[in-house]
Formats: sequence, C-alpha cells, structure tokens
Amino acid sequence: MVRVSVRLDDLPLRDDLRGLTPYGAPQAPLPVALNVNENTHPVPEAVADDILDSIARALREVNRYPDREFTALREGFAEYLGHGLSAAQIWAANGSNEVLQHLLQAFAGPGRTAFGFAPTYSMYPLLTRATGATYVSGTRGVDYTLAPDDAAAQIDRAQPDVVFLCAPNNPTGTPLGLDVIEAVYDAAPGIVIVDEAYQEFAPRDSRSALTLLADRPRLVVSRTMSKAFAFAGARVGYLAADPAVIDALRLVRLPYHLSALTQAAASAALRHAPAMLAMVDEIVAQRDRISATLDALGYRPFESWTNFVLFSGVEDPATTWQGLYDRGVLIRDVGIAHSLRVTAGTEEESTAFLDALASLGPGGSGAH
Repeated sequence: MVRVSVRLDDLPLRDDLRGLTPYGAPQAPLPVALNVNENTHPVPEAVADDILDSIARALREVNRYPDREFTALREGFAEYLGHGLSAAQIWAANGSNEVLQHLLQAFAGPGRTAFGFAPTYSMYPLLTRATGATYVSGTRGVDYTLAPDDAAAQIDRAQPDVVFLCAPNNPTGTPLGLDVIEAVYDAAPGIVIVDEAYQEFAPRDSRSALTLLADRPRLVVSRTMSKAFAFAGARVGYLAADPAVIDALRLVRLPYHLSALTQAAASAALRHAPAMLAMVDEIVAQRDRISATLDALGYRPFESWTNFVLFSGVEDPATTWQGLYDRGVLIRDVGIAHSLRVTAGTEEESTAFLDALASLGPGGSGAH
C-alpha cells in the first residue's frame, strides 16, 4: 500500500507548471485501438528477425557507452532522406518529441516565445512551457488551411523565436504548401520547424520541405519512425537542418542520449526501408475508404495527407466516443467542436470502426 502524504500542489513546483495537465491519450485494452495515429500493421517478420539480430550483436558491447554521435544511424537517415543530405545535417533522438525538445532547449527557453497555428499538435505548447518559454497560438482559415500572406502576417506580428509548422497537420490532416513555409520563413526572425511526421502518407508527387533547406540556415525539417515505419515503440525521431543547427543541439542533449540498442534497431529498420514502407499504400487506401464512407454516412471528413481522418458532423463527440468504446473501438476526441479523429488501421480494423459508427445512427446520437 502506497501512502500519499502530499498533493502535487503542495510540492515546490515551478510556478509556470502549476495547473497544467500532462499529455495523455486514453489507453485501454480494446480490440480496435485507432486513437494515437500508430501504424497498426506489425513489422514484417523478416525485418523483425534482422532487427533482433542487430540488437543481439549490440548487446555484446552493452557494457560500453554507445556512440555518442550515433554516426551510422545519421548516415542511414541521410541516405533514406536523399536530397543530397549528409550525416552532418542529421540529428536524432528518442522520438520526434525529444527532437523538438532539443530544438526548444537550444532556441527557446525563458523570455522567448514559440508559435503554432491552432489547432495543431498538442505537444507543441507542452514542450514549449516545459522549457520555460511562452507559447503563442495563431489561427487557421477555412478547413484548417493556411494561406502564405496570412501566415506571414501573423508571424510578423508575433516575432516568435521558434515557429512550428505541422505538415501535414495533426490533428486535422491538412496539407501545407511549400509557399506557406517559404513565406513564414521569410517573416520569422528565428527557427522555423517543419514537422513532417506524416510526410510518407502524402501523395507521392508532393514535395517535402527538405527541398527548401538549401540557403535557409534557420529551417529545420523533423521526421519520425513512429508512423510509416511502424516503429512507435522504439522511440526514434530525427531531423535535417544546417550543420550549425546540429552543433547547437549538441549543447543541450544529455550524454549518450540514444542507447546502443535503439541505434542498432533503427539502423536495421532503415536497411529495410522499402519493406517497412510497403504498408503505406494500404494505409492510404484505408484512409481514403474511411473518408468516403464517413461522407456517405452524413459526416464531413476533412482532406487528409496523413494516416488519420478528422471528421465533423458529430452531434455530441463525448457520447459518440463512448458509444464506439462500448463497441470495442477506441478513437480520439481532440477537443474540436462536433469532431472526432480516427486512425486508418488495417482493413479489418477500419471496417470495425465504420460498422460501429454506422450502428450509432445519424450524427452518432444513438450511442446509448
């Protein structure tokens, strides 16, 4: 039995952290979990075998500290991203959240501000405040889009030290044009982070912000292995930027922050990039199927270049969420009025969601 002697408010917590709540999507052992934008497909068996072999080899030297510069992994990421990038332009950490945290530790902090266009990834303000900086929310237009002139004008007024551009955007799935990134960069006095966590799910002919890195030393493009690579449990994120930015991140990272086992697993997965990414087309097909069926059911799915769909037309999101939960399906209420978000899973998982939602009747009102 654990005796609780004090409450959180009784501790000498930093004043700027009082009243905040931690990040946390609901976790529940339901048959169909489509709430946190994971890749629900398992790692292919042949790839898993190679990853296990790589980890086994790394274990033989686990008594030694890992390569502090994770050189082989950075080389692997540079090769995967292409665009003429070198290992000197690559950084990695334990998930893209730690990558973003390193950037904020280096370029934000007390007395500085970070800016994002709401609604967007909920970790941006949490990470910002945890580093002692102030978070400023901008606004989006119709259908959660951003126009270059409007975005640049908002940045010009705010003059933030760090700008977050989620491309495509989470939780809305909205694409982001390179013209917006260019306009924001020109207006911003500080670092501009383009978070491309879902870029692999965008149309094949769409251009990545990686194409804008040349001659833009304050531009950073962040990626993750959690989504397309089905590597959420391994916690590996990375970025590409000017080598000077990489040097700045060395000032704030913890020593040996990427374990030898993580480096071995991620390097092995990168060696099998085509196999790991083969499931992306299937996920995109399920995403589009979900959107089409939601539309047929009377909801309004928003355009998505990700592995999830935000849809409106929900009479009472909490009631509909609970109704789906009771039917063994877990999705996400992201706090947008009359809207819910669902991850595109396997064909079976997507069918289970659509059948459960249809059983609730128009607007999801028949949850009970």
